[in-house]
Amino acid sequence: QVQLVESGGRLVQAGGSLRLSCAASGRTSSTYAMGWFRQAPGKEREFVAGISWSGAGLYYADSVKGRFTISRLNGRNTVYLQMNSLKPEDTGVYYCAATPGSVRTIDRGWDYWGQGTQVTVSS
Repeated sequence: QVQLVESGGRLVQAGGSLRLSCAASGRTSSTYAMGWFRQAPGKEREFVAGISWSGAGLYYADSVKGRFTISRLNGRNTVYLQMNSLKPEDTGVYYCAATPGSVRTIDRGWDYWGQGTQVTVSS
């Protein structure tokens, strides 16, 4: 089992920055691929960013490329999502996910999920 706990979400003005954290615990969590997804009200959950277990593979949704950066600190089993130049359309609940396999850009196939952290970007 792997447990994931997200933090860092809050209300921020458009153009601002936030850093989300996801703390993973459980056996072999440092060898898992990790990802961030988000879900806006009335919309389906969508892929935001993903990182391979080694950190060498980085994947981003087109809508966040150049603005968001995913990183991981394996020694502390933590994954971060640095979000810059935030827009109102970035508003949503952000979820951390983990899988022993490869990064997937759809929400199927991820074995573990956190409870989510709310990000609200005001215009």
